[in-house]
Amino acid sequence: MKSFLLPVALLVSSTLATPAIATSNASSLNNAEQLREQALRSHLGYDIVESLTVEVGPRLAGTPADAVAVAWAEAKFAELGFDKIYKQPVTVRHWERGHANASILAPFPQPLAITALGDSVATPQGGITGELVFFDSVAELEAADPKTVKGKIVYIDARMHQHREGKEYSLAVAGRSIGSSVASKKGAIALMIRSVGTDKSRMPHTGNMRYQDGVKKIPAGAISTSDAMMLMAMKKRGKAITVNMDLGTTAYKPKTSYNVIGEITGSTLPDEYILIGAHLDSWDEGTGALDDGAGVGITMAAAKLIQQYKPKRTIRVVLFANEEGGLVGAKEYRDANEAELHKIKLAGESDFGARSIWRFDSQVHPDNLDVMAQVAKVLKPLSINHGDNKAGGGPDVSILPAKGVPVFSLRQDGTDYFDYHHTANDTLDKINPEELRQNVAAWAVVAYITAQAEEELLPLAVK
Repeated sequence: MKSFLLPVALLVSSTLATPAIATSNASSLNNAEQLREQALRSHLGYDIVESLTVEVGPRLAGTPADAVAVAWAEAKFAELGFDKIYKQPVTVRHWERGHANASILAPFPQPLAITALGDSVATPQGGITGELVFFDSVAELEAADPKTVKGKIVYIDARMHQHREGKEYSLAVAGRSIGSSVASKKGAIALMIRSVGTDKSRMPHTGNMRYQDGVKKIPAGAISTSDAMMLMAMKKRGKAITVNMDLGTTAYKPKTSYNVIGEITGSTLPDEYILIGAHLDSWDEGTGALDDGAGVGITMAAAKLIQQYKPKRTIRVVLFANEEGGLVGAKEYRDANEAELHKIKLAGESDFGARSIWRFDSQVHPDNLDVMAQVAKVLKPLSINHGDNKAGGGPDVSILPAKGVPVFSLRQDGTDYFDYHHTANDTLDKINPEELRQNVAAWAVVAYITAQAEEELLPLAVK
């Protein structure tokens, strides 16, 4: 594994290469370089993820474990010495999966590894049995004659391949998110999909789905990619395939969860904020180490390391509630704080695992691109390239630019992220501590330099 620790000579040359700037700004850049090196030698980020995954574990929104996670976050912020710690209430759905079983009954009986999709209704007791009708995508299903679907179980075999940027996720995920309602409109009795993932294993991937208002709700589950391959091989035999799918899900009354927020108060501009964050909730089958325990550890550790340098602007860490249910905590944060959003001078979220960051993007006012260039220079020794000014900011933060909030993205290598995403295999052992330290270093650099910027950080022009 490539090391990110830098020789002294390189650090000196890096500092000398900084262009002539105001003394105070030069001092901040020097501090940023020191901060970068401290982060590369710190175990704090990993220790935080370990604490979350061991002491809390899976934390599905609305469940008792979600409440434990909220209490853990408050206590961890306090332990780390954040100046201000508070919660923002968020109404979240409370759904639990119960049991999930499936099997091929004919022509060649076989068990299937299956998981319920988030918010799926349960099957009748004993499961639901039907003949499979096959589609490669939601678009193909939408174009199908309802006569070919009525009374059957729709199966969607949308596939993903590994990419550093996870490029195919947005296409493959359509079957998971809206496939059940599309199938139901055509008379299907249930939906089964190939897991939205890039692994070859018997670990099915769960994930959120959305029922369309006014459309009959039908059960929906995902089978593992290995079983999907077997199922498609069976289809080649030219015989009708009958399956039984038995899901024991339960929906309860909505619960109150919380966005948990910790701040390092700015020394001279306390009412201007650099917001960094992650989401606190996770799916219930793994321990949520990659999604998004890593982001929690990265951003909390970065802010804590910055604290020693007494930043001018406030560093605000937001641990969002129920991202997995559809950015629920983020939307509440946006709406509840709408009158104050102009005080957020830059925002970003870590929510793509724990692999090394390879690129830094921003979406800021053109007059602040020079600050982004300063950030990029300090990030360069971490093997992070300077990208463009079209950043999304991360899932929860992505809804803020429409309100004029500038954002940034530190883009991680996601080549194997979807091997583990939303599976029981999302566990602490998948995190490489050295790569996690590189992440913490990068987040600390971005947050600190922008917190120290001498010039005014301007809002985006909202169309």
